[in-house]
Amino acid sequence: MFFIFINIMLNDKDSRHNFFSFLIHALFLALANSFIDVDVILPSMILELGGTSMHIGFLTAIMLGGASVTQLIFAPFISNKSYKKKFLLLGINARILSLITIGFLLYYISENREQNLLWLIFVVITIFAIGGAFANLSYNDIIGKSVNERSRKKFFSIKQITVGTGIFISAYFAKKVLAINDYPYNYMYLFFIGFILLGIASGGFWAVREKVPSKLHVENFKHFISIMKTEILQNRKLKYYLGFVNTQGVSVAFLPFIILYSKEILAGGSIEIGNFLIFKVLGAVSSGIIISILVKKMKYKYLMYINAFISLSMPFLMMMSNSVTAFYVVFFFGGVIISMYSITMNGVLLEVSNKDNRALYTGISGFGYILPAIFPILSGWLIKEYSFHEFFALFIIIILGTLFFIRKLNCEK
Repeated sequence: MFFIFINIMLNDKDSRHNFFSFLIHALFLALANSFIDVDVILPSMILELGGTSMHIGFLTAIMLGGASVTQLIFAPFISNKSYKKKFLLLGINARILSLITIGFLLYYISENREQNLLWLIFVVITIFAIGGAFANLSYNDIIGKSVNERSRKKFFSIKQITVGTGIFISAYFAKKVLAINDYPYNYMYLFFIGFILLGIASGGFWAVREKVPSKLHVENFKHFISIMKTEILQNRKLKYYLGFVNTQGVSVAFLPFIILYSKEILAGGSIEIGNFLIFKVLGAVSSGIIISILVKKMKYKYLMYINAFISLSMPFLMMMSNSVTAFYVVFFFGGVIISMYSITMNGVLLEVSNKDNRALYTGISGFGYILPAIFPILSGWLIKEYSFHEFFALFIIIILGTLFFIRKLNCEK
């Protein structure tokens, strides 16, 4: 293993330019996200297509865990490249094409063909998810070397507010689109709008100036595994970071199953789905604003502890009450959790890595998504064979485990 060092420094002008380029991407991605929301829109669409708890499990595994595990395969290839912008664009373009494909598939859906098209929808969703995982490797590397270190925490905080505001605006219109027509046309409109907005968001990536090279030589996959073992042994924080991502990562897999639970308890239609989306976004926006205010005073470890305790409250709330208000509160908490998890996960990854090994560490992070990939499938089976109470119990046990890793990680920033 050896690093390639090239003494090219990032100047303040390029850093500021990239800061705003990444924010432009974040804004339009946020505007697209509510129209293709993985926690609310996609699960409800799959259920409309005739899906079951197992389908929700596989969908959640693909979107939140399985695709990220593929970073282990992509990381050796990406790490060998000094400049990674073209791979970032390749990943986002795959996602853009996936959205318009789903839109056209929904256009041709009829009642007699729903089950026949369900598998094809899953194939396209898989391509969408893998494209995101592929792009994420390059994104973390480029942002780490293209925005000055002193500006990163500020960037992630402003990004979270920008994302929250954009998602709130798009959630309002997504709710209107859901109610404007019946299935499948309402979902078709959602994906076509998402396609347009994500296409605009890609302009932010096109504008990024990748001036600083970064490269970690990896001969082959076997060599990558060897490097990975060495890094995990030498960097204790990396080991505990992987434990944190594996355990706290299941918290973002909770809401898709609550969509299924609401169908059984509330029998809600598109209007209720739109309300869930609004409350989830309210949680994300409010937590983003609060974190931006406290960002200079609060360490990442405190944010992680708060996130874990909020996660634990959700299943207890669902077991205590089946009222529509309880569902609204859970989706609000879900938005808070997803927002805080995104900030802490990205921030801690930057803390435990450096410029030259960041793409490698992002790939190694794929090990952190093994449990989040298994959890939804196991949860779908538990719900199918037993009940939601077993699902809630499993969720609580795993989230309790994250407290150990947060304590061991002991983030300094």
